[in-house]
Amino acid sequence: MHPLRVIGLTATAEDIYLALVQRGPAPPAGLASTLRVTPDAVRAAADELAGLGLLEPDGERLVARPPRAALDALAEIRAKELGTLRDSADELARFWRDHHAEGPGYIEIVRTEAARDALARRVQDEAVYQVRALSIGPTGRLAAPAQVAPGCLEALARGVSYSVVYGAQVLRDPLAREAIQTCVNLGERARVFPNVALNLMICDDRFAVVTAPARDHQRRHYIAVQRSALLDGLVGVFESYWQMAVPLPISHESMDDAGASPTDDARQLLTYLSGGLTDESIARELGVSERTVARRIARLQEVLGAQTRFQLGVQASRRGWL
Repeated sequence: MHPLRVIGLTATAEDIYLALVQRGPAPPAGLASTLRVTPDAVRAAADELAGLGLLEPDGERLVARPPRAALDALAEIRAKELGTLRDSADELARFWRDHHAEGPGYIEIVRTEAARDALARRVQDEAVYQVRALSIGPTGRLAAPAQVAPGCLEALARGVSYSVVYGAQVLRDPLAREAIQTCVNLGERARVFPNVALNLMICDDRFAVVTAPARDHQRRHYIAVQRSALLDGLVGVFESYWQMAVPLPISHESMDDAGASPTDDARQLLTYLSGGLTDESIARELGVSERTVARRIARLQEVLGAQTRFQLGVQASRRGWL
């Protein structure tokens, strides 16, 4: 529980307030000793709390004040500031459009690396209820190794729903598979489709971030799309991929290979197939020959009545095998 840090107070200020509420009034020196901080840190934190009306001195001691009235007043101030900020954003956006005629106001092209990173992080930090994404993974010869997006685990932990369609090429990368499994284990719904055309992240229904493939990772531009018909169209693009894609497994429950449920080896084989790995790669992962892989795939296709490998993935998904 960090009720005061989220409104901008330091960890020391929060610790002091909670200690005073739990244990009653205390002198600054006693708080410094209890919390193992310096007297200067206690004084600075006490000033923070006093400024919000959460603390007052009583002789040689510091006393916590009830939080409701003080924080309600702060909430009212912040609400007014937020309204002013939105008005300023609208005014500056109009000013920008008046002097930059390269495109509509609901599109912003982000060119610098720092701005790209900040925009990608915004999706994770600002999401309230859902993030929907298409992922072809890092592109270009200078692309960074695949990893969990900064802020994603924190968003999952606070209950944000993630639905992601991965291109098959992403799952050929062991680091990418590990990152994906980490997110899936925390609740992400993940699917795979053979050919995902672009990287796309949609933050709630408020804005989207689009990145097209590029040969040189350093020259990629991110495109931020605000509420508009274009944003609605991007949501539709995601939903189309989602309907066609095959779910990735959440775990590796034990199953048998006769009709109702596959063996562990069969399930692992289906996972690699859904990721688009070649027979050679699958054979290497499973420690068997390519001929054995082909024979097992043929057997699964026979059991599920699938004519192609992609149909095999779809049928396996429908039966709950993936």
